[in-house]
Amino acid sequence: MLTEKRYDVILDLLENKRTVTVTELTGLLHASESTIRRDLNALDQAGKLVKVFGGAVAVDMPFHPEEPSVAQKMKLMQEEKKHIAGYAADLIEPNDFIYLDAGTTTGFLIDSIVGKKVTIVTNAVDHARRLAAAGMRVLLIGGELKGTTEAVVGNLAILSLQDYHFSKGFFGTNGLSKKEGLTTPDYNEAVVKRTALNSCRERYVLCDSTKFGNISSVTFAPIDTVKIITDKTPDKTFAEYKNIITAN
Repeated sequence: MLTEKRYDVILDLLENKRTVTVTELTGLLHASESTIRRDLNALDQAGKLVKVFGGAVAVDMPFHPEEPSVAQKMKLMQEEKKHIAGYAADLIEPNDFIYLDAGTTTGFLIDSIVGKKVTIVTNAVDHARRLAAAGMRVLLIGGELKGTTEAVVGNLAILSLQDYHFSKGFFGTNGLSKKEGLTTPDYNEAVVKRTALNSCRERYVLCDSTKFGNISSVTFAPIDTVKIITDKTPDKTFAEYKNIITAN
């Protein structure tokens, strides 16, 4: 297939689906991954789409590829995050075996967990430090430490999480949209989140209202596979999802 024809197919698909993956395009266009990646690079440079990890999104999507630091995120939506975390804490029962994801919203859950008879596994170094200092039983998974988010990622983290069986898990997200689901900027963090989610009986995502409609680079779960706790009712775009809980 000629290059211009491939461009037309890619852009038509984006117009309908809003996102495409390299794997999807290689099958559809019967082209190699390297060819598809060159096409996406060319279309990105021409301003026709936004190239992301593993594919592309439409140019008018609210896409956020960069990960703010923990210090930057701590300044945002603090009261809302505390309210969400307080609601989530009420879901925790004695003897729960909990996975606590890295992130500032999940971090606000810690003060409400202290004193509860639970065991917590986390990939967040600061979460583990604070929980241990408060006398809680906490297990920090091993792996590579990511500086920006202070989260442990990598193959060792994934392997250790596969052996756990959590009663409840509490996760953060950078974005939440209907088609792309729950997203995060880093592939390695996405895989850790996905692995931990699969090990949880009950799965909760703590998500302030500014995250709705945003998209980051990598999807780690569809919306309908978790319960989402937020600070206010999202707009009618998300009305079909009965698993979105407004903390009150």
